[in-house]
Amino acid sequence: MRTGVYPGTFDPITLGHMDIIRRAAHLVDRLVIGVTTNPSKTPMFTVEERLEMVRRETAELPGDIRIVSFDSLLMDFAEREGASMIVRGLRAVADFEYEYQMAGMNQQLNADIETVFLMADVSLQPIASRLVKEIAIYGGDVSRFVTPAVAVEIRDRVDRIGRRGTGGQTV
Repeated sequence: MRTGVYPGTFDPITLGHMDIIRRAAHLVDRLVIGVTTNPSKTPMFTVEERLEMVRRETAELPGDIRIVSFDSLLMDFAEREGASMIVRGLRAVADFEYEYQMAGMNQQLNADIETVFLMADVSLQPIASRLVKEIAIYGGDVSRFVTPAVAVEIRDRVDRIGRRGTGGQTV
């Protein structure tokens, strides 16, 4: 059984993430979506909220898709899941430089697990969770970047934490 791991913070899950998930699910027998934390990012949603969000958004997709959280080295997580590949989405050249370096480091940790890069659909390439959150915090419409249910969750969260005026800190 070929198992692939698609790791990310998914804070929030975007249409770009969904595109990569749909396509990756066709490449493997089982796709494990690993929801993690990133110390360099400030999350809008808790890990539990993000897990639920990803579960809901992927529930109707075909294939064997599991959603789990992890807080370890990616390669340790991939080994635990029995993965033969790590799936990474690319939007732009800047993504490639970072991802290329990470793939090289991961290969040093375990050469038996390949990293596979999938280019995001052209119409979805500009979408980044960080930018979606920033647009929402400043009162913008994020409905073109996320599903309707996720857009509602973002609006509710922003309403709870309060929108920032110009010059305020962003998430």
